[in-house]
Amino acid sequence: MDRSEIDQLPEEFSAALGDFERYLVSEKARSAHTVRAYLGDVESLLIHALAEGVTTLAGLELGTLRRWLGEQSSVGLTRATLARRAATARSFTSWAVRQELVALDVALRLKAPKRNKTLPGVLQRQQMGRLFEVLQANAVGADPVAVRDLALVELLYASGVRVGELVGLDRGDLDPQRRTLRVIGKGNKERTVPYGQPAAQALDRWLSSGRPKLETASSAEALFLGKRGNRIDQRQVRSVVGRLFRTLGDTSATGPHALRHSAATHLLDGGADLRAVQEILGHSSLATTQIYTHVSVERLRSSYQQAHPRA
Repeated sequence: MDRSEIDQLPEEFSAALGDFERYLVSEKARSAHTVRAYLGDVESLLIHALAEGVTTLAGLELGTLRRWLGEQSSVGLTRATLARRAATARSFTSWAVRQELVALDVALRLKAPKRNKTLPGVLQRQQMGRLFEVLQANAVGADPVAVRDLALVELLYASGVRVGELVGLDRGDLDPQRRTLRVIGKGNKERTVPYGQPAAQALDRWLSSGRPKLETASSAEALFLGKRGNRIDQRQVRSVVGRLFRTLGDTSATGPHALRHSAATHLLDGGADLRAVQEILGHSSLATTQIYTHVSVERLRSSYQQAHPRA
């Protein structure tokens, strides 16, 4: 987005943007990435409104918002992006009403194209086994990075945590006796997540013989460290998992989120209660967790088609 366009926004628009940002950070506890996305969407909306001659928040109309979304669609944005931008607009106008900046919420009837319902990529259990064979073979020696990678992937798969949650973990968040993990998730919500024996063994080895070799004064209490001793970041984790997936050669799954998808699907395949999986994943809505039941059904259907003589 052109910085000059943002600088030309009326003072009322600029002030509202600043207040909305503080609301997202202080009251909603949104991540820095989410705040940037929300502000970018609202800036785009206000720039469009200004181009139509609207110079006050009270001047926003439903038609303005609809034409803004139509313009986004015409340049080829995906349905998912359009849906997110419509949701951001609704959040902004709802906030403006509560702040008494406007009298009416013009976005109440704003709709966007429904998202395509795509099933998340998951790995089969045999594929997970092959990944851990690679990780364990790499970690046979004393290389602390290989020891870290084994513990890191074990924990991602065992707990189903998001990559952002993983990199934020401190050593004190582990309870080795109970084999549980204290996680701070979206909206700054805290939950406790269990992990299994293989992950516990990999973590114990990392903490006792891997982490000390990378630790520096800047490591503080971070659970996982990068090669230079700083807290590992999401980019490094994605790189580790991406290289690992490429060793399989037979999966379309990409990134750490595929391990989260796989953990959820394998839990449900094994008979886990849907609400228990919801709690483990930190989903605020059960409907979000239910997509994994669709994944399981698709896997069941695929197996049926391959195995049943009358399929």
